[in-house]
Formats: sequence, C-alpha cells, structure tokens
Amino acid sequence: MEEHTLKLLEFDKVRDLVDRYAPSDLGRELIRSLEPSTDRAVIEAEQRLVAEMVATLAADQSLPLGEVRDVRPLIRRAKSEATLRPTELKDVAATLLGLRQVRDAIVRIAGSCPTLGEHAGRIHDCSQIAFEIDATIDRRGEVVDSASHELVRLRGEVAKLDKRIRSRMQRLLRSAAVKKALRFPNYTVTGPHYVLPVHRDYRQEIAGIVHRTSASGETLYIEPAEVAALAAEMALVRRNESREVARILRRLSAELGHIGRAALESLEVAAQLCCVHAKARFARDFAMTRPEFTDDGRLRLEQARHPLLLERGFRVQGSGFREEGASTEATSVSSVLNPEPRTPIPSAVLNPEPRNPIPSEVVPISLHLGDRFDMLVITGPNTGGKTVALKTVGLLAAMAQAGLHIPAAVGSRLPVFDAVLADIGDEQSIEQSLSTFSSHMTRIAHILNVASSRSLVLLDELGAGTDPAEGAALGRAILDKLLICEARTIVTTHLGDLKLYALAQSRAENAAVEFDVETLRPTYHVSIGDTGQSSAMIIARRLQLDGAIVDRAEQYLAESRAGRPRELEILEQRRAEAEQAREHAWQAEQQAREAKAAFEARLRELDHHAADALALEEFRATLQPGDVVHVRKFRRPGTVRRVDPKRRTATVGHGSMQWELALEELEPPPNP
Repeated sequence: MEEHTLKLLEFDKVRDLVDRYAPSDLGRELIRSLEPSTDRAVIEAEQRLVAEMVATLAADQSLPLGEVRDVRPLIRRAKSEATLRPTELKDVAATLLGLRQVRDAIVRIAGSCPTLGEHAGRIHDCSQIAFEIDATIDRRGEVVDSASHELVRLRGEVAKLDKRIRSRMQRLLRSAAVKKALRFPNYTVTGPHYVLPVHRDYRQEIAGIVHRTSASGETLYIEPAEVAALAAEMALVRRNESREVARILRRLSAELGHIGRAALESLEVAAQLCCVHAKARFARDFAMTRPEFTDDGRLRLEQARHPLLLERGFRVQGSGFREEGASTEATSVSSVLNPEPRTPIPSAVLNPEPRNPIPSEVVPISLHLGDRFDMLVITGPNTGGKTVALKTVGLLAAMAQAGLHIPAAVGSRLPVFDAVLADIGDEQSIEQSLSTFSSHMTRIAHILNVASSRSLVLLDELGAGTDPAEGAALGRAILDKLLICEARTIVTTHLGDLKLYALAQSRAENAAVEFDVETLRPTYHVSIGDTGQSSAMIIARRLQLDGAIVDRAEQYLAESRAGRPRELEILEQRRAEAEQAREHAWQAEQQAREAKAAFEARLRELDHHAADALALEEFRATLQPGDVVHVRKFRRPGTVRRVDPKRRTATVGHGSMQWELALEELEPPPNP
C-alpha cells in the first residue's frame, strides 16, 4: 500500500503500539517494518497464526520467547571465524537453549494450534553447543578449570606458585628488619605482583622492584627480590593459561560457526514468532477479533473502534498496558531437558476477555459497502466524527492486511484491497507553492489514475476549499469516475449538492454522523441511509447569536430550499427506512448463522461423546485377565485378575491389594 496513505491513517502509530508488546528485541525489526500485504494467502496465514497465539495467551501457554535474544550479529561473527568473548558465548548459549524451549512448547500445543505447529520443524535443535558452552563457561563469564586437561594442569601450577609466594611474603612480614621498614603490617597486591608497603626512608633496606608509589610519595610498593623469580615463573604460567583459554574460546566459536546457518534460520523463525506474539498481546488487550475476508468485495464493520482512540482512553482511565518483557529467570539446562508438561489448549478458548475494560467514551461505528452500494457519502456537522469514521475504516483495512486483528465485533468482514487511497486533512504544500485546494486536487488526480474495483478510496471534505457550487460540481464528476471504476468509496462532505448525489445513484448511499442538538455534542454514531444536517441554525441560536440574525438566516435558507422537490425528501426517507430494514434482516441472518453454528458444534460434541461411550463399552466387553486398567474410584492403575460378564464385575489387583469392581469403574489406562 502507498506510504502516503499509511501516513495519513497513522499506521505508524499502530506499529508503535504493537512494538510495546514485543517479548524481546528479536522481533522488533519486523514489527517496525510491518506493512499491509495484498496477498490473501499470506494475510490469512498470518491471521491464523495470531489467532492461535491469542488462544495460547488465553490458556496461559504462551511461547517462552522472552529468553530468545537477537544474537544474530554474534553468530555471524562466529561464522566469519572470529573468536567471541566468554560473555558473548554465554549470551548465544542462553538464546539457543531458549530456542529449544520455544520449539518444545510449540510441539506440545501443535494439536490445538496447527499453524503454529508447522513452525516447530523450522527451529533447529542447536542445544548441544549451548550445553557445551554452559559446561565450559560459568555464570561470571569465566572459563572453568575442567574445560581442558591442560587448563587443569596450568591452573594447578598457578595455585601452587601463588601459595609459595604468599608463604614467602608471610615469612618476610615476620622479619624484624622488614617490620621496621613497613608503613603498615601487611603485604598487598599491585596488578599480578605481591608487594610490601615500604617507608621511603627505608628503601635501601628492602631489595626488590618498586611497582608503585603512593600519592604523597611516602610509601613505596616493592616486590621483594626473593619472590621475583617465583613471580616471573607465575607470569609465564599465566601466559600459557591465557593461551589455553584463548584456544578453548576459538574452538567454541568455531563450533558455533559450523552450526551458524541452522542457528540463524531458527532465529529468523523466532523473530517471526516474536512479531506474532506482539500482535496477539495487542489484540488481547484491545479486545480485537480476527476479521473474515470476502471474495466479492463486500465490506462490513460491526462495532468498529479506532485503536488510537482506544489507546488514549486506556491512558485516561489509567489501565495502561501490562508490559510482559523477558522473564528474569535464567534459562537452565535442566529446564530445557525436563520442561513442565502442558495440557493442550481447549478448543473453546477463542475470544478471551479483554485485559482492559473498553473506555466508554470510544463510540463504535458500524457500516458496510459493496452489497447494495459501493459508495457512501457521509455528511454531518463539524467535529461530528466524519473524519474519524473515514480513518477508522481505512486503518482497520490496513491492519487486517498487515496480519493484525481489528477492534471490531466478531463477524466483521473485509475484502483484500490492492490499495487503500486516501485524501484526508489539510495538505498545503509550501515547497511546491500549492494551496490546500490544489494539494487536494493533485492527490485526487493520482487516486483516480490508480483506483480499481479492488481499491478502497477515502476522500475527506470533497469539494471544499473553493467556491461551493464549483466544488460540488467537481465533486460529482469525481464521484462519477469512482462509480465507473467500481472502487469502494467513502466520502465526507458539507456541500448540500453532494448530499443529494447518492439519491440519484443506484450504487451510492448517504450516511450521517449524529449530533445531539440539546448538548451541542456529537454522538459519533454513523447512520446509513440518513442525510446529516449541519444544525448551524440551532447551534447559533443556542450559542446566543442575535435572534434577529438567525431568523434572517433561516429565511434565506428556506428561500434557497424552495426549489427542492418534495419527492426527494420522500425518497430520502424511504431509502433510510429501507436501509434500516436491511440492517435488521442482516442482524437476523447473523443470529441464525450463530445459532446454526452453535447447534452444529453441540451436535459434533454429542457425536464425540457417543463415540467415546461406544469405545469405552467395547473396551469393557473385551477385558481379559492380565489387562491393565485405570480404576476411576481409586484413581490408580490395576491389573485384571478375573472377569464376570454376567454380573458385569471384574477382580482387579494392585500390588498386594485386590478389589471386586463394577465394569463401569474401569477405564483404559491414560496414555503415557
């Protein structure tokens, strides 16, 4: 879709909202580059993924993506034969273990979430190198002694030399000559050297190397000559130790590089899942639903709300968002090898309750296109919600095609548009010396050139910014062109002539945003089939404009409307009544579909229970001595000893115990 339209619809702000829900930094790049697709197969696959992820959240079985970090740069460095630092290797190991946890979690829920289940095979098990890294590097980022036999030997030598040096230093401290020369009665360490704090005046009394001087110059830190040889030997062993540690890190980095391709592929899958997870949490908190997609170009939104208005309402009422970042619990080897068992997600978990109560001030709208009419002309007063309605439709269409659920009631349907084309708001161009009207015409000319029968066109305040008569005439011609190309079109306007346009066109319809003249506030409801009134006279009178002025204005208005045929008013009223009747019929049809779906689901459930009962009866009828059963009464397994078919009883043993039980108490043993 065009970047210009997405900017007008504030799609970038929706991306920002989704980004808040990212479980880790891995998926943020995908979220920030999120754009609507025009490929229906891609869109529906993403919608299925999000729906299944919402179900996992509702069942408290979400994927453990918080431990999977974006370590792709580190893996690429390892692939290029660079040596990673110990802490970097630990970061990679934690993520590889996290990937295995994610894969195992997907496997456990694959039966309930088949689309998610397909991703399990795309995540490679790279945990072996992670286990090796964890066994080689401790939590402080230090290579452990057991990393190699050579490292054990070298660190053993270091320990022995260190002990000998400490022993020599302790012996020196007991010497009377040395005690006299010391500033304080202990040795200390400067870098790798053990030193004595000697008073400057006694420098010649202590043979050795000065490694440091105090700030005042009164204290010299001297490494005694008799430990210098041991220190030199220690330095040589430590250099060998460092070389061995470097060799171990090179080996681990090389092994990581060998499985780098598999690890990177797995991380790409995890990045997609992080993006889906963020979409699902966004959908859950905003009470969103999965839209249906139509093949016939029909659009119907029921109880649709603008997500940015919802977000503002949440902030006002203080509910906010629950930021579910990465778990603070570290991924351990034991947790990967022995994950906690999880039960399959119940099929009933489809539409969980929203995390936050929907703000009451966000008024939903309902409208439709593509059935009886392709064009909707929305009229009404300023600040009445016309532009909000326009943006809501366009933004929800873009969200749906970006794989996002939408804040609308279940049953809302959308076509897959090849483009959403919008001209909304003032776009005066100083750089191009274009007036607001000229900017609108430039944009509309582009829209008319590219619009098709698979496009959604949104025009705000069509014909405004110039002489009303000319603007209305130009607006009619533009609408004629859009009707000819069969684009789904929603237009807002104040111009009276355009309010009458839909009455003369079979594929166009009027709609109005309602306004409460008592409170002088908009209700934001969209009423299809109605023509909105500006209510300017009523508003002016209530705002205490001089009554004589308002009376004169009403007289002028009456004169201007005198030529309007009474038949147009009757036609407008009848079309509004017909639209109301159609809406009631549609709602009745929806209720009938829901009742049918519920009946069919109940029928399938009864069939399933009947099949289970038949299988259970067959199991009991064929029981033989030696069969293992589950005793429902005692909730434990047992072995059949004898069966009495006439009395429908069986003798069942468990260890040294034995019971005579009715066959109805016996069930097949649970699957391991």
